[in-house]
Amino acid sequence: MYALSEVDGVVRVEPKRFGDNLSEAIADQLETNYIGQVDNELGRIIKIISIIKVGEGIIVPGDGAAFYKVIFTAIHFKPEVNEIVEGEIRDIAKFGAFIDFGPFEGMVHVSQTMDDFVSVSKEGVLQGKDSKKVLKKGDKVRARIVAVSIKDTDEPKIGLTMRQEYLGKIEWIAEQIKKEKKDAAKIAKATKTKK
Repeated sequence: MYALSEVDGVVRVEPKRFGDNLSEAIADQLETNYIGQVDNELGRIIKIISIIKVGEGIIVPGDGAAFYKVIFTAIHFKPEVNEIVEGEIRDIAKFGAFIDFGPFEGMVHVSQTMDDFVSVSKEGVLQGKDSKKVLKKGDKVRARIVAVSIKDTDEPKIGLTMRQEYLGKIEWIAEQIKKEKKDAAKIAKATKTKK
């Protein structure tokens, strides 16, 4: 889920930046240090919005740089279990599909792609045995997050499923909604006729 939060951090400003505008030097270093980084509490930091407070600079013996405690606001994305996400299939392997969503990648195991027996072709296509539904690289999909493991790594492990109503390939969902509307119209018509 995307969120806007206040974050406490420390920024190291190198001596070569001492003559520069302090706010600009700190903003540049915040972007370098934090954007794209993964944090256990925040998930991935997307953008620094503003600097709220900058503390006094401290010079550590043996390091000519100045260190500043900084409070800033940032937009971040933290994947949550049971969250619904939309993304694009980036790759298909024997064991499942890799889906890019927001700033993360998740994996949906072949058994979680659809309610059907699924085979993987040499061309990297997942196909349902009975339904004949097909998933391939580049398809837009909707999935639910079932597992998240963030352990201070650049790429957290995120497990996904598409085996529920209104999940799966976007085209399948549109077909399902169209069929449900058609069925509802038939029921409404039959109800009016009986009155």
